[in-house]
Amino acid sequence: MMTWLRTAPLALSLALSPILACTFFAMPARALELQETPYFKNQDRTLPPVAERLPSTPLVVDATGEPGGEIVTLVPRARDIRYISTYAYTRLVGYDRHLELQPDLLESFDNQDDMVFTFTLREGHRWSDGTPFTTEDFRYYWEDVALNKDLSPAGPPEFMLVDGKPPRVEVLDERRIRYTWDTPNPRFLPQLAGPIDPGIYRASKYLKQFHAKYADEASLDEKARQQKLKSWAALHNRMDDMKEQTNPDLPTLMPWRVTNAAPANRFVFERNPYYHRVDRKGHQLPYLDRVLMDVSAGGLFAAKANAGETDLLFRGLTMSDIPVLKEGEKMQGYRTLLWPYARGTELALYPNLNAVDPVWRRLNRDVRFRRALSLGIDRNTLNNALLFGLGTEGNNTVVPESPLYSPELRTLYAEYDPAQASRLLDEVGLTERNGAGFRLLPDGRELEIIVETDGDSSLVVDGLTLIGEFWREIGVRLFVKPQDRTVLRNRAFAGLTMMVAAPGLDNALPTAIMPPTDFAPKRQDNYAWPKWGQYIETKGMNGEAIDVPEAKRLAELYEAWMGTADKAEQTRIWEEMLRNHAENQWVIGTVSGALQPIVVRNGLRGLPEKALYSWEPTAMLGIYRVDEIYWNKAAGKEARR
Repeated sequence: MMTWLRTAPLALSLALSPILACTFFAMPARALELQETPYFKNQDRTLPPVAERLPSTPLVVDATGEPGGEIVTLVPRARDIRYISTYAYTRLVGYDRHLELQPDLLESFDNQDDMVFTFTLREGHRWSDGTPFTTEDFRYYWEDVALNKDLSPAGPPEFMLVDGKPPRVEVLDERRIRYTWDTPNPRFLPQLAGPIDPGIYRASKYLKQFHAKYADEASLDEKARQQKLKSWAALHNRMDDMKEQTNPDLPTLMPWRVTNAAPANRFVFERNPYYHRVDRKGHQLPYLDRVLMDVSAGGLFAAKANAGETDLLFRGLTMSDIPVLKEGEKMQGYRTLLWPYARGTELALYPNLNAVDPVWRRLNRDVRFRRALSLGIDRNTLNNALLFGLGTEGNNTVVPESPLYSPELRTLYAEYDPAQASRLLDEVGLTERNGAGFRLLPDGRELEIIVETDGDSSLVVDGLTLIGEFWREIGVRLFVKPQDRTVLRNRAFAGLTMMVAAPGLDNALPTAIMPPTDFAPKRQDNYAWPKWGQYIETKGMNGEAIDVPEAKRLAELYEAWMGTADKAEQTRIWEEMLRNHAENQWVIGTVSGALQPIVVRNGLRGLPEKALYSWEPTAMLGIYRVDEIYWNKAAGKEARR
C-alpha cells in the first residue's frame, strides 16, 4: 500500500478537527507602519504611495508573509479563469474559518432582524483603477442595472425579493446604504458570502460610458453593431463582466486583476494596487504579485503537476490522481495536501418522483421502495473500492463539522441489510420474478432501473456498476446510461428519467443561518423533484404542484425558515428537514469523504495543512484566504519565473 494511503487516516482525523481560526482587525492605516510593495517600487508607473492607496481603515489580517513572486496554475479552458472570483473570495461580507459572517469590503454592517441591513463602506476605498468605491456603485447597480428592463429583463435577482417584493434601497451618504424589507430576508447576507458573488454593486464610473442613460444611445448602438451585438444593452453586459474576467479594462476589487483577454494560452493576473487588506506588519496584500493561468487539457493536469509545471493546483484534480501526484513530489519539489471534500455523498441516487411513467412514478413515491434500494447497497464495499476505505458510509447529509450534524441521520436506513430490503420490496407488491430472478413490475415488465448520469465522473460510473451487483441480490436490475449533461437535465425536467446518479449535497457544512434550499423542493435542478421545483420557479406556470405530504412539509419548513430571524428557530427547522430527508430517502446516499488533492510547490506558504474543501461554503480555498499565500524566501524557494 502506498505511503499516502497509510497516512491518510491520520490526515483525516486532523482535517476533521475544528476549523482553524483566522483573525481580522479594525485598525486605521495611520496606526500601521505601512510598507511599499517591492513590485510597485520596481515598476515604471505613476502610483500614489501605499498610504494613499489603502482605505483609511483597511482590513488588517493576522498574517506574517512576505510580498513578491508569482505562481503558475492550470485551467482546462479559457473560460475557467472566472473561478478566481470564487477562490480569491473578496466579498462585501464573507465567512471566516469558523463560518461566521464578517465584513470584508464593508467596514461594517448592521442587521436588524434580517429586515433592515445598513452597510458602511471603508473611507477612501478605491477600485483597481484608483476610482472611489462608494454607494454610487450600489445605486448604479440597483437603479440602472437591476431595475433596467433592457439590462435585466427578469428584474432584480430572486434573493433580493421577499414575497415577490424588492427592498427599499436608501443611499444615506457616499459611504452608507440601507436595504429594507417588510418581512425577514435571512438569505441576503449568506447569498453575499456565497461562492459566486451576486455583485450588488458595479464599477459605475467605468460602466456609465456604455449605458444609454449616461451616453448617446445611437452611438452606443453603433458600437454594439461593430462588435456584432444587437444593442447598447448587450454591449453594456459584455463590458460589465465581474464574474467571467473577460474584460481587462473593467476595474476590480479583487486581489488580482486580469491583464489580457482570450484567445490566449496564458492569462496573467496582476496584483491590485488598491486592494483593501493589509497585514499587521504593514504589507499590503496580496503577497503574490502575479497569478499565471496556463490553458491545458484537463486530462493532463495530474501529469503536468507530476512534471513540476505548476506551483498551485487544486481544481481539476480528483482523488484518483493522488498516486500520480505523490510519485512526483520528491523529484519535482512539491507536496500534495489531502483535504476531505465536504460533500453530502460522492455518489447519490435520485429517484424521480415526477416521472411521467405512471408505474415508476408510483414506485419512486413509495418510501418503502426507496428505503429498500438504500438498504440493498453494500456501502462498505463501495467505500473500499471507490475511496480506498477512507470515506464515510451512509446517507446524503451534513458532515460532522457542521453544527447541525446528527450521527444517527448518517446511518438511518443506510446500513446493508438485503433481507430487510427484500421484505420491503415484497410489501410494495413486487413479489413476482422472472426466470433470471429479477422482480417484475405490476404491468409485467422486468424491474430494471435505468440510472442516467452525465458520465463526467468515473467514480459515479464505477460505483453504479457495483450497486448493480448489490441490487441483483434483491431482484433489481440496474442499467447505467451515461449521456451529455444538458440532455440529462432536459430529460429530468421533462419527467423522462427513472433515476439519476450524481454527486450529493454540495453544501454539507451548513450552519443554521444558511438557507436550506437544497433540502426543499424549490428548484428544478434537483433530480429527485424537477417538476415540483419548476412549479415553484415559474410561479405555477409550468411543472407540478407538490402533492406528497412529506415533501409539502419540507416546503412549509423552508417558508418558515424564510420568515424568521430567530436563530434557535432556524436551527430547529434545519434539524427537522435533515431528519425528514433521512427518513424519506428522497436522495439515496452512499459514501462521502473523498480527498481533494492540492498541489503546493515547496516554499509556498499560507495554506493550512489540514482543512475542509467544498464549493459552498468554503468557496474551494476561498475562506482560507489565497491572498495570504506567499513564497518563503528565506528557504530559497521563491518562484523561479
